[in-house]
Amino acid sequence: MRAVVQRVSRAAVRVDGAVVGEIGAGLLVLLGVGHDDDEAACDRLADKVRALRIFADADGRMNEALGDRAVLCVSQFTLLGDTRRGNRPSFVDAAAPELARPLYERFCERLDARRGVFGAHMEVESVNDGPVTLLLEL
Repeated sequence: MRAVVQRVSRAAVRVDGAVVGEIGAGLLVLLGVGHDDDEAACDRLADKVRALRIFADADGRMNEALGDRAVLCVSQFTLLGDTRRGNRPSFVDAAAPELARPLYERFCERLDARRGVFGAHMEVESVNDGPVTLLLEL
């Protein structure tokens, strides 16, 4: 699994012009599921995201975890794109929808995340706070 995690002031996702998920301050997670991923990897990654200490504490240091802040999670198979052999990405490492969807749903449920629409063409809008952006891989 691969996730791009952004600390945001706000984020929203739209499908066909309608907002399907939005948050205020919290985390925007773009999640890619690989064909070798399983429930254990999904749980480890979700727990890692929840425990990331990337929010300011009372002293202004990045020392607090997610806590009560919100998460917006968007499925993004293109995170598994491989461009090492040219300019056209290969997506052979991405999981088939039959595997990816249940793991995406599990990840979202574990974080009580708002979400995009799996497999849909989405417009994702965010205001990155910091900016703080991390790439997590399992």
